[in-house]
Amino acid sequence: MLNMGFKDDIDYILENTPDTRKTWLFSATMPPEVRSIARNYMSDPHELTVGKKNAGAENIEHVFYAVHARDRYLALKRIVDFNPDIFGIVFCRTKIESQEIAEKLIKDGYNADSLHGDLSQQQRDKVMGLFRERSLQLLIATDVAARGIDVSDITHVINYELPDDTEVYTHRSGRTARAGKSGISIAIINLKEVGKIKQIERQINRKFKHERVPDGFQVCEKQLMHLISKVHDVEVDEGAISSYLPGIYESLQDLSKEEIIKRFTSLEFNRFLDYYRNAPDINAELNGAKSDRGRMRQGNSDTMFINLGSADGFDPGKMLRYVCERSGIKGDAIGRIDIKGVYSFVDIDREKLPMVIASFDGEVFRGRKVRTDISQGPGGGGGGGRGGRGHSGGDRPYRQKRDSDSRPSGGYHARKQEQSGNSKPSYDKKKRKW
Repeated sequence: MLNMGFKDDIDYILENTPDTRKTWLFSATMPPEVRSIARNYMSDPHELTVGKKNAGAENIEHVFYAVHARDRYLALKRIVDFNPDIFGIVFCRTKIESQEIAEKLIKDGYNADSLHGDLSQQQRDKVMGLFRERSLQLLIATDVAARGIDVSDITHVINYELPDDTEVYTHRSGRTARAGKSGISIAIINLKEVGKIKQIERQINRKFKHERVPDGFQVCEKQLMHLISKVHDVEVDEGAISSYLPGIYESLQDLSKEEIIKRFTSLEFNRFLDYYRNAPDINAELNGAKSDRGRMRQGNSDTMFINLGSADGFDPGKMLRYVCERSGIKGDAIGRIDIKGVYSFVDIDREKLPMVIASFDGEVFRGRKVRTDISQGPGGGGGGGRGGRGHSGGDRPYRQKRDSDSRPSGGYHARKQEQSGNSKPSYDKKKRKW
């Protein structure tokens, strides 16, 4: 009520109550404004405190995902899809944002609705009734509208954006892990908000766990296993279904058990497969991760040329996965990934590079023979675009050289070589040109 501007009304009511009253004041937190009310309207009160100031509950796990601001909504959807049994609240800063996010989620097929100050009491009651009945899986809410919500078994609280006040974060995260149960409080942040995470950690005396937004393969795997688990555990009403079974058996008699399983799974699962088939890596690399890869690139790596690029559906995340799965090396042995139109450069630990190149011997990708080689290209220090796995720039139509020679060079020249089947493009590091 203080946040909503009712301070004068509270003062008026308390000033006009009898002196013989007995007053109890309950508050989840004790900010200065609440203490001021206690000092003005209570006589020699006894204070009882449960827990520590602004401390998060012991059974809440705090997690953050780092993405670029433009990918915040995509990250939200992946987090929800990666947790099929989620029953949670998504906190937004404003009424407009909460309404927009809810509308997007509904349009994308999620069981969601919004709760904010512009709703009438009747609309609010309807939304909360659906949420308590679990007819809604996600409640998109503002902080003020969510005050007083007491719904049991909330599994996740998602901070679509972090609040400015740590006390507000404490209120948000406290919506889960009630009555001795466990819960997860998630924050979706951009790189500028890493400092906020550190600040909240100090004040609530809890550590956040940094997790990577799952890729398409991980999401599909999780959803598929969730589906299989539901099929395995479903209760069969023998009496209701028995009369239909002879016709079902007859219709499926020409299919083996394996074929039935594959077709059933495809029928239920194709939507996820189609959506996440070419899903990009949307993780924003933290400074520490960039520094580690930078040190590896400076003296301990060489660059591999590979004749696959964005035209083949690759971005840095997919190329990283492709190289790791094909060669068996771990991601920390790979540095910068520079994706071009029909070829790419990948910085790889010098000791592992020969093994990686050998692993691609005979590899065919979509009917195209994969060629790899040790490159003198951009990854080796010559040029060729911005560093980091987050770069997925394509070829420019052509790049003019700075001297009087106007012959196309760079990406366009390399594309011509690749398409004509000639040897891979080479780069002169001393002259800094192709």
